[in-house]
Amino acid sequence: MVKRRRALRGVRRATARLAIAAITVALAAAAPALAQMSPGPLSRAHADLDSNLECLKCHGAGERSLDDRCLACHKEIAALIEARRGLHGLEARSECSSCHPEHGGRDFELIVFREGKPQAFDHSRTGWPLQGKHAAADCRKCHRAEHQKGAVAALLKRRDPGRSWLGLERPCASCHEDVHRGSLGPTCETCHGFVAWKPAVGFDHAKTRFALSGKHATVPCAKCHLVPGRVERVGADGKPAPLYRPVPHESCSNCHADPHAGALGPNCASCHVTDDFHRVARGSFDHGKTRFPLRGKHAAADCAKCHDPKTAWGRKPAFATCGACHRDSHAGTATLAGAKVDCARCHDETAFRPSTFTAAMHDRSKYPLRGKHVTVKCEACHRKNPPGVAPGALGPAGVDLRPKHAACADCHRDAHGGLLASRADHGRCESCHVVDAFKPSTFGVAEHASTKLALEGRHATAKCEACHGPVRPGLPALPGPERLGAAKVAFAIDTACSTCHLDPHAGRFAAGGAAPVAGGCRACHTSAGWHPAAVDVAVHAQFDYPLEGGHRAVPCVACHAELRERPPKIRLLEAAGPVKPMTFAAKHDRCEACHESPHGEQFAARPDRGRCEACHDVERFRPAVRFDHDRDTKFELRGAHENVPCARCHAPTPGPDGKPRVVYRPTPTACRDCHGPKAAPGEGGRS
Repeated sequence: MVKRRRALRGVRRATARLAIAAITVALAAAAPALAQMSPGPLSRAHADLDSNLECLKCHGAGERSLDDRCLACHKEIAALIEARRGLHGLEARSECSSCHPEHGGRDFELIVFREGKPQAFDHSRTGWPLQGKHAAADCRKCHRAEHQKGAVAALLKRRDPGRSWLGLERPCASCHEDVHRGSLGPTCETCHGFVAWKPAVGFDHAKTRFALSGKHATVPCAKCHLVPGRVERVGADGKPAPLYRPVPHESCSNCHADPHAGALGPNCASCHVTDDFHRVARGSFDHGKTRFPLRGKHAAADCAKCHDPKTAWGRKPAFATCGACHRDSHAGTATLAGAKVDCARCHDETAFRPSTFTAAMHDRSKYPLRGKHVTVKCEACHRKNPPGVAPGALGPAGVDLRPKHAACADCHRDAHGGLLASRADHGRCESCHVVDAFKPSTFGVAEHASTKLALEGRHATAKCEACHGPVRPGLPALPGPERLGAAKVAFAIDTACSTCHLDPHAGRFAAGGAAPVAGGCRACHTSAGWHPAAVDVAVHAQFDYPLEGGHRAVPCVACHAELRERPPKIRLLEAAGPVKPMTFAAKHDRCEACHESPHGEQFAARPDRGRCEACHDVERFRPAVRFDHDRDTKFELRGAHENVPCARCHAPTPGPDGKPRVVYRPTPTACRDCHGPKAAPGEGGRS
C-alpha cells in the first residue's frame, strides 16, 4: 500500500510535468534537435522508452491523444477493441492514459483493478461471466501462457506472456482437452455444464439417431461406449477414452447375443421390448397361429407364466384342460349332477370373476333363483371362508358353493331381533315378505285385523312406518335397534288412542277423568275422522244432560261454546303448536243457563222461583203444557172464562228494557176489575 501511495503521488507530479512536456513538444516541432524533459521515470514495462529522446514515440509531435500510438504498439488491444471483445472491446471509451497513467516510476502498476485485486474482478465485464467451477478457480489457473491461443495471443509482445490477462479464447478446447477429439463438435457446453464435467446435463440421447428407452435408459454409458473394440484412444490421464461416434446400432445383435441362435430371425424387436428382454412385446408374437390362441386374460398374461424364459421358453406347456395349468380353486367341491367339472363350465378366459354360471343355470339346482335373489351377487350367498368350515376344505378360493338354504334365516339375520318369535310360525320371514322385495311387507290391512287393532277409516290409509317406525313424525321415538332389530320396527304398540293422539279434552272423558265415558275416544269419534264427532242423542244420554224434545234438534255449538271456534284437527302427541282444550265442562241444570226468561221477575216470589220447567216442557215453549190455571193460580177458570184467550187478560206491555212483555202477575181477579165500572179501591182480589 505504501508503494501504491507513492506511485499515486508520482502520477500527480507527472500531471504537473505534462505542461512542461507540451512545451517540449512544441520546441521539438520547431527544433527537433532540442532535447526533451521527462516528467518522471516510466514503469518497468516501458523502461526501454525511458529516455528524453524517446518521448515522441509515445507522445508524437503535437497530437492531443496518445491512443493511436498506444494501440499501434499494443496491437492485441487494438484487435480486441475492433472485434468488441473482452474488457477493452466493451468498455474502452476514453483515453488509454485515463486507466493506464505513466511516469509513476518503475514499480508503478499500469493495470489497476477497481475491485482492489484480480480475484475480486467482475469477470462479466469481459462479456464472459464466470459460472460453476470457473467462478471458484484461481485466476492464474486459466490466465497462463499455454492457454493463450488464437489471433489475439499471437499479437502479444510481452517477454513473459504468462503474466498477461489477454490471449484466452472462449472454446472449451482452448483450455481443456477434448476427449472426443472433435467427433461431437467444438461446443462442449452443448452437453456439459460449468458446475461439473459429469454428468453431461445438457446431453439428450433422444436427439441422437438412437433414442434410449426401457432398460437402455438406465444402462451406464460405458456399457455401450467403452467396450472392447470401441475405445477411441487413451486420454491425457492415461485412461481409455470412450467412443461416442460412430457406434453401430442398426441391429440388436450389434450389442446383444442372440439366445435363439437365429432360429427366430435377426429382428429381436419383433418380439421383445427394451423394457425387459423376458417380456415379449404385446401384439408382436402371433399366438393365434399356435394350437392355443390367447384370449381374455390369457392374452394379457406374462409369457413367463406359461413358458420358461431361462431356456429360451423351453418345452411347450400342456393346455388341453384348465387344470393342466391352474389348480382347482374349489378343492373338488365344484360339481354338477354329482360329477366334478372343469373350470370352463363356470368360468371363461375373460376373467375368473364373475362366474359364467348364470341364474338360468342356477334354476337347475336345488334352489332356483327368484325375485331379488336373481340380482344378488353370488358372493352374498356363496361366502368366502364361512365360519365353521375347516381352513382349506373349500380350496384356495374358499367359496362355499353349497350353502344352507332351507329357511331365510340360513342367510338372512332376523331383522326384527326376535320380536316375532312368539308367533305360531316363529316369525318366519315368508309370512310377511316375499323374494321380490323385503319392502313393502305383505302384511296388509286384512292381516292387521288379526291383531288387537283392526285398521279402519284413516288408519287403513296410514303408512306402516307412521306407527311402527323407525321414523315416526309427531310421535315419541322408538327404542334403538338393540331392542327392535335392524329393521327398527316396533310391533308391541298400545292401541289406546292416547298412545299416539293428543287428547283435546285434557283427560276429562278418559277412565279416571272428571266425566269418564265408557269406550274412551271411540265413544264419540271414529277412525274415519276426528271431526265431526259421532255424538248423537243416544251417546249424549251418557252425559249429565240427555237430549230431549226440542233440544235434540239444537246444533251442538248453540250449547257448547268451545265449538264456536273451528275445532282442531286430530293432533299427534308431539306435533308442534298449542291446542286449545275442549273440556265441555259447563253445567246445564237450569234453563236460565241457556235461555233468557221472557217473564222477567214476575214469578220470583213463587216457591220454585219461577223455574221454566214448572210450566214448560222440552218439546216446545208454547203452549205451556205443564201450567194449570186452576192449580197454579188463585183464579180458577170456570164457565165462559175457560174459552177466553189468554191475551184478553194478559196483555203485553213494554218492560223496563222497552221490549214488550206479557204481564201475568199481578192480574185482577174481581169481576168489576174486568167487567163494568171499576171497583172501589181496596175491593177485589189479585191472582
